[in-house]
Amino acid sequence: MSIPVFTKSFIRNVVTKVGGVYIHVPFCKKRCIYCDFYSTTSGFEWKRSYISALKREMRLRRSEIDFSRVPSLYIGGGTPSQLPSDLLIELFQTAKDNFTLSEGAEVTIEVNPDDVTPSLIDALRQTPVNRISMGVQTFRDEMLRFLNRRHTSEQALQAVQLFRDAGYGNISLDLIYGLPSQTFEAWTCDVQQLLKLSVPHLSAYALSYENGTPLYKMLQGGEVSEASDELSWRMYEYLMDETKASGYEHYEISNFAKPGMRARHNSSYWDGSPYLGLGPGAHSYDGDNVRRSNNTSLEEYVSAIADVPHQLEVLSREEQYDELIMTRLRTASGLYLRALTPEQESYCLQMAEQHLCWGNLIREGDILRLSRKGIFISNSVISDLMC
Repeated sequence: MSIPVFTKSFIRNVVTKVGGVYIHVPFCKKRCIYCDFYSTTSGFEWKRSYISALKREMRLRRSEIDFSRVPSLYIGGGTPSQLPSDLLIELFQTAKDNFTLSEGAEVTIEVNPDDVTPSLIDALRQTPVNRISMGVQTFRDEMLRFLNRRHTSEQALQAVQLFRDAGYGNISLDLIYGLPSQTFEAWTCDVQQLLKLSVPHLSAYALSYENGTPLYKMLQGGEVSEASDELSWRMYEYLMDETKASGYEHYEISNFAKPGMRARHNSSYWDGSPYLGLGPGAHSYDGDNVRRSNNTSLEEYVSAIADVPHQLEVLSREEQYDELIMTRLRTASGLYLRALTPEQESYCLQMAEQHLCWGNLIREGDILRLSRKGIFISNSVISDLMC
């Protein structure tokens, strides 16, 4: 089948406007065996140099920001909670000096449960943080040790309580399913423990074996085996059923929220909004056709004299279409067909026809979305609709 030539094209050389801001903190005390995000377990002596470099990047790139009204700020990593309290406060002061958060802005920081202490919370109280994202992954201590996580299940429970006692109610917790040797019964216990905490937001991800990670090497060496598709689907179905019964809305493939508590910053990645990424390994998007990725090197980042080393990618017409399909179909809102040009819409519906017949996709007027069973094979469905 021939691919249509799409008429819309936007070519620019730099990002020109941004919504949310992401700051990448690359330091980790230990590295989880499944993680492929950029981080370093060395270079801790560079923490102050990192903050200085971050100040420089903010000053150099603030013209890319509509700095008078930044709707969300997300501090991720890595492990942001590994920064000393004074540097954590300095990071937020630097952000404040370079752009203004809009009224009611969402300000999120990722933390590890074992980093959560009264002194960390005291430091956060001196910042605009109003949302906590914490990676629990599982409540089974033997599996946490296998994953090379630093915390215990008890520390995770204690961390949630410490934040609640300090007045932080907007907490998001992460789980992983399909872990090696994880049984369906073990997963149901994890889900039930999470639901008992009744946090307003939760994320759950199928374990991914990323090339270059220790876990991938273990898989290649036959030390572990992947969960079967049947087991992973049972786990995912159980999660969907239990979260729905507990009042969560399933608003994105991996994300669930109580009403009004969706992750606003993360949602910008799925609805095509622009965002600015600062720090080594951070990504930016102009909301149109230009993506930027900072090099994954702390040494390069802190030693840069002018702008930090980075790569720019100008998306082709077909790539812009593919991005739209990939991001919108991840969400419960689905793809608004009128957002496509007439030739794009025609092509999309032609490619979607078989999945509509099989019940993997549902069309409701001008909206195309994944069905319940289509969600589990979303990668296959989405790829069939792409160029």
